[in-house]
Amino acid sequence: MPQPKIWLGVSLKMYFGYQQTVAWCREVAGLAQHPAVKSGDIGLFVLPAFPAIPAVADLFAATSVRFGGQDVAQAENGAWTGEVSASMLQELGCSLAEIGHAERRRHFHEDKTQIAAKVAMSLRHHLTPVLCIGEEQQGTPQQAIALCEQQLTEALAEAQQQGLQGEVLFAYEPQWAIGAPQPAPDSYIRAVCAGLQQLSTPVGISLRVIYGGSAGPGLIQRLGSDVSGLFLGRFAHDPQALAQIIEEASALVKERAQ
Repeated sequence: MPQPKIWLGVSLKMYFGYQQTVAWCREVAGLAQHPAVKSGDIGLFVLPAFPAIPAVADLFAATSVRFGGQDVAQAENGAWTGEVSASMLQELGCSLAEIGHAERRRHFHEDKTQIAAKVAMSLRHHLTPVLCIGEEQQGTPQQAIALCEQQLTEALAEAQQQGLQGEVLFAYEPQWAIGAPQPAPDSYIRAVCAGLQQLSTPVGISLRVIYGGSAGPGLIQRLGSDVSGLFLGRFAHDPQALAQIIEEASALVKERAQ
């Protein structure tokens, strides 16, 4: 499968129950028959709640849809009650792990040391980190880029020390835009993401910048080449909205090829 030209990811957070997750993923498996998804031009991934992962794996088995956990333990194994290890996610067929979301930082007080450990653990087990980074308060694009660069350096520190390699999906999510009625202004997103795509990374670690934070229909075409995709939340919980975004991403891929 070739490297996707555009990534579209969806986190289900804790909005759905088990049966609702299964029903939604069944519809998404149908959407994955879109030619741009089947060809690999569009990479589609889903992050369900942990208990649904085995069922999700079955539903997506005949598709190119990737799936993963909304979190991952910072330790290999042991007395970590309630945690889920990277090795178990890998065993279940996961290929991604979401790390450092603003809600995890806020509600569970995750810090830079824990996030760095989770990134390293994911890469060690061949899971692509979906690393969520973004500023708390709106300022200038230059301020956002500087803060994100610092957070990225901190998040990759342990992986760098261990000489780990792999791809990281940098989910740029300005915290002030998460859950907002509208995403951040297009010009702001484009300026920040364009800067983030120029950041250097440790040897062997590649970076793809995707945007999250109230991302929805229409946004991917407005952002153009300044992002490598979208990390979608509640807007994509409606399969028809996700279908629309897949169509928009497909059209953008064709425009880029011309």
